[in-house]
Parts: sequence; C-alpha cells; structure tokens
Amino acid sequence: MKKYKSLLAMLLAIVMTAALLSGCGPSVQVQQSDPPAQTTAPAGADASTAPTEEQGLTYAAGTKLRMATGYNSAKTGLFFDAETAGDGITLADGNTYHTGELKPTWVEVQNKLNVVFENQYQGNSASKEFDFWKERLNEVDMVSGTAIKLTESGEAGNMVNIAEYLDKMPNFKAYLDTNPIVRLSITGNTDTGAIYFSPYFDGVDDIERMPLMRTDWVEKLLNGEGEFTADASNKTAAPSYQPYMPTSGKVEVDVVKADGSGTEKVTKDYDAAGNIVDKMNAAGSMDGVAAVNMLRTYIDQAYNGYYGVNRADLFVGQNAAWDADELVALLRCVVANPQTLNGTSAVQGLFTREDNNNQRRVDMFRFTGTLFGVRGLESRQDYLYVGNDNKLHDARMEKETYEAMERMHAMVEEGLISKAFIDGSEESSKTYLENDLGFMHYDYNQTQTILNATALQADQGEKYMAAMVPVARWYDGSNADGVYMRFTESWRSVKTDGWGISKAGVGDDQDKLNACLALIDYAYSEEGQILMSYGPDAFIKSGETFLFNGKEMPVIADATRDELWDKANGNYTNYARFYLGSTLSFLKSQAFEYQCTHEVGQQGAGYISTAIGLGTIKHPELGMASNPWYTIVPTVLPTTKVENDTVAGYTELQERFNQQKDGSNMLLEIMINGYTDAAMQDAAGTADNVTNAWSGKQYLAIKQGAWDKDIAYFETLK
Repeated sequence: MKKYKSLLAMLLAIVMTAALLSGCGPSVQVQQSDPPAQTTAPAGADASTAPTEEQGLTYAAGTKLRMATGYNSAKTGLFFDAETAGDGITLADGNTYHTGELKPTWVEVQNKLNVVFENQYQGNSASKEFDFWKERLNEVDMVSGTAIKLTESGEAGNMVNIAEYLDKMPNFKAYLDTNPIVRLSITGNTDTGAIYFSPYFDGVDDIERMPLMRTDWVEKLLNGEGEFTADASNKTAAPSYQPYMPTSGKVEVDVVKADGSGTEKVTKDYDAAGNIVDKMNAAGSMDGVAAVNMLRTYIDQAYNGYYGVNRADLFVGQNAAWDADELVALLRCVVANPQTLNGTSAVQGLFTREDNNNQRRVDMFRFTGTLFGVRGLESRQDYLYVGNDNKLHDARMEKETYEAMERMHAMVEEGLISKAFIDGSEESSKTYLENDLGFMHYDYNQTQTILNATALQADQGEKYMAAMVPVARWYDGSNADGVYMRFTESWRSVKTDGWGISKAGVGDDQDKLNACLALIDYAYSEEGQILMSYGPDAFIKSGETFLFNGKEMPVIADATRDELWDKANGNYTNYARFYLGSTLSFLKSQAFEYQCTHEVGQQGAGYISTAIGLGTIKHPELGMASNPWYTIVPTVLPTTKVENDTVAGYTELQERFNQQKDGSNMLLEIMINGYTDAAMQDAAGTADNVTNAWSGKQYLAIKQGAWDKDIAYFETLK
C-alpha cells in the first residue's frame, strides 16, 4: 500500500470560489448501539425532545424514521449489507459492525438527532426505489427517488412540501438563499415555490471531469535539445482530420505562469509557424519520427520559444495552452511511436473507461464539446444550455454539434481513437494503463489517477495525470467572431436524485415530520456537511485542517487513509458509501476526496484549480450570471407531469440520444461510423431532422416554458 506525503495545500492556495462551508469535524463520539441501533432509542437520547427545539422542530427522543433511502445498491445504504459486513467488519474507529447495523455516519446522525432509523431500503437506484414504494408510501417516512418522480408525486399530494418549513430550517434555507440555481433546480412548482425533495451534490461548484493523459509519454516525445530520434517507428495514417484552429494570423490566450504565481498572455503565431495539422496534412502519411520533429519545430516557432526545451508543457504544464489541432498532432505522434513509448507495436490514443458501457462511452462526446467549443454536450439536464439571449438551446438541434462529431470521425479514420471504443469491447482504461497501451481519456481525476499506484510503475517515471482544459473558440456573445479561451461545462451542481418525505408515511405524526425536517437541515449545517462527507470524528485527525478551495477543512486520520486503500483500493467514493455511509445524499465536500487523490492526481488537479481561481478557465455559475451564457442550466426544470409524459413520448429524441448504461447514442454512432441514415447526411440536415422530425422543437418549447417560469420565480426571490 502506497503511503502518501503530507498534503500539498499550497497547490490550492489560489483556487476557485466555492460554495463549500468551513469548519472542524463534529465534536461527538461514535457510539455503536447495542442492541442494533435500528431497533432502539440512541444512546444518551433526551427523554423528551431532540436538540433542535430552538428551531421549532421539536420531537420525542427516539422518534422512529423508516428510511427507504440509499444511493443505488444494497452496498450503498444507511445499513451494512451482508456482502460488505460479512461476519463482522472492524473499521478505523475501532468498532465492529454487523449486517443490518447502521454505518458509522448514520450511527452518529442517529445519536446527534436522537432518532431511531429503521431500514426499509430495497437497494435500488433512486428511480427503481421510488417505483417500489410509490403505491405503499404509508410504509415509509423518507424515500429515495429521482427529482422528477418525487416532484410529480409531490404535486399529486404524496410528498411533503419542504418549502413550507424553511423558516424552521435555517441551515438549509441559508444554503438555498446563497445558491439560487440550486433553489430553482429543486423547485417543483414556481407558482407555490414548492420543494418536494432535498438535493444531492456529489461535490458542488467545482470542476467534475477533466482531460487525463500519460504525461511521461508527452515528455519523451517533445522535450530535449536537438531532434527526436528513435530506432523504429510506424507511419502516421493518411490524413483525414482538417484544421479547426486558424491557418494564419495570431491568437492570443491567457495562461497561468509556469510557477502558478499569476497570469500572462501567450501568442499562437500561425504566420510564423503555420497550423500544425495543415502542415502535417500537406506532408501526407509520414514516419513517426518525422511527425514528432515537425511538432517540435511548430511549438518552437508558434510560441516563439516560450516553452524552450520543455515543449511538453504546452500540454502538461501549469502554463499549458494546447488546442484541438495540437492534440491531434500529438495523437498522431503517439500512435506512430509505440516503440519509444511502450516497446510494442501498438498504442491507443483516446479511449473511455469502460468501452462496453454507454454511460462511460458518452464521455467521448462530452470531451468533444470541450475540444471544439460546443455547449450542451455536458449539460446538467439533457443537452440544454442557457444562451447569451437567456433562452434555452439544445445541442441536439444545432449543426455545430454534428460538425464536431465529424471532426471526431476523422480522428477515428486516422486511428487516433481506441479500437475498443469503436468496437464497444470489454477493454477498459485499467487494462490499457496496466499494459502501457492507452494514452488519454476524459474522466474523474480521483478515481482514475489512483491507477498511478495500482497500474503504473512510478519508479520508472510513468505518470497519468490531469492536463489543462484546451483552448477553443467559444461563442459566449461577447464577440461576434467568438472568443478563444478555456471553458469547461463539466461543473458540479445538483444531481438528479434526492430524498423526499412521504406525506402518508409521517401522516399526522408531528414528531416524525419534524425529525425528517431536522435531518435535512442538520445535513446542511457546517457540522452536518463535514459528517456527510468525512464520517464521524474518529475518522478525522483531531484539530488538524488544510486549505481547500479557500476554506480550512479537516484532515483525515492515518488509519482512515490506510483503510481506504485496504478496503477500496484508494477509491474514496466506494469507501465512503460502502463503509462509512457518507456521500449517499445531501452535500459532499470534495475535501476528503482530494486528500485521497494520488499525489500525481493532486498535481494535475492543482494546476487546473489554480487556473480556475485565476480566471484562465471559465465555467458555468450557480447563479443568474450577468451574461446568461455563463448561467448553469438547472438540473430539473418545473415541468408538470403532463409535460413530462409528453416529453417521454418523444421516443426518437429520448432513445437516439440515450446516455444510460445499456442504451445507445447517435452522437457516438456518427463519431464512429459517420452518417449512416439516409435522412441525415450532413450536419445541417441532421440538426433539422432532430428539430422537426423528432419533436425537438416541441421538446424545447416545453423546456423553455419551464425556464421562463424559473426566471419569473427568481425575480420574486430577490
């Protein structure tokens, strides 16, 4: 098991403004109830009311709450399942837990709030869990569900309207007041302001996915004095991809200085160097060594020696400034030089984590949007985004989306995207990295850079880490010709699942209702946010904090870090959900996850965080931005059940653009195979077909009507 060095807090000294709240871990002790916590009042419970009387949420100590809540499986509930607990599992807090007992986080919540949790969770996804209970809501008090299903049920009179009690929920109310887009995302009815579920954030106001690459390979190819040489290389494919960036003139972009101390401007001088793709295409298929030297010369000339002999910094440095064309040139060099990179005859360029899982494969078109300046491909809701006209737009109905897929198809034709992705095979990034076969993909930093410890040989300089977001031309409305800048649409906001309070379940029992409301409010207190992210105090170093996104956050205990690797191979999310019972709902801080990130992963994430903090990477905002183009689209819009049913009836629109695990997605099909439908043979025709033949226009009208309601409702909140 790899031991980490002390936390590199300095990497995040200059970072984005985040909505994470500060504070130390709760000053409480873990107490394992005996007999099992789910059947008895918590130890130390007051005989009359729980400690929320000052808020008006009084209830009898030991109030029982029947919880049909969890994340998406039996392993990710409030209580230990048989597979996880086995004959008894001892955790870093020194306690032994058994099947059917509460996980540490929920032992603490139970003790803190003086309630008793009863397990009714069936171990399903939010959608299926709610479907199981929707005709039996009198049997549960809190239930998991999708935002849409909980809202529809609430409008039908089945879920408690939490908004009616916000004055008694100061922590939750304060959070909603601070984050208006969150409020809009969970408002089920803008006429009444009704809220029927508590939101879930898997991190918030922070970047989500990012480019990841074998940075040691880039350094092998591009760094050093003189020309690149190799004993053997392959030929690049016949060129298919055409330039995206200009072929003449100059483009000036803002970058972070190499030492992270501030920003500066660099110039891409196409008059001096030409466009690298244009030059490679003119040369045709060429030897891999010649391709590398052409790219080296281009970097020297286009950036006027700015990167010196460390040309790889164009892609992997704090001061990186790469764009799509430069990436294509690099990919050509990578796949043509496997002998230098891994000693074999084949290297895969771009790949996805699970090539036979559509839910992961769609990361390829998400990355496409980042590469080519296309909004809506990484939206919080379907393919929607807010334009600078403050109207909703749908990427599926815009020709720029399909032009971007055409560019990716050209990369497929050149062999720059992995064969496993094209074939939809069982191969994964773990296999690629273990065998030195894969170069780059677009994913979550923490879970993927763990592979530095498990799949790569650090002692030989192998390194897989986040690379800077690329420069692209984005049309934010500030310039008719677009703006060359870095922008990421991959921004954390409200997820589509949450927990609701069953009106039939709590019935006329004011104790149950108040206890449910107190639970939600506690989860949004400073103490509750720490508990829901870190677990109890026993898993945290007493009195130690570090700077994360401008806030002092707790440091995890050494035993917790060891256990994370022992039980979950370093995967924070699995460890938290399977064993601690945290990160199941409510608000998760990324501070715990950051500490569990491999030091290589911290380095790349640190570069990106510094760039965001200094403004060289722009992103959507969780509020109504002065330029609406930067307003993040709400995760859920206030559509009615009739409207939701109508949208569900647009089957072509729903099925052709499916992002679920077992679905298929037309954007990927175009990327891989080009246009195969006789009715859709080019970008403009495809966009028109989606708009007019597949009910896209009607879909957008429904969503626009809901967004108009949100805008009007927002004005009432000011």
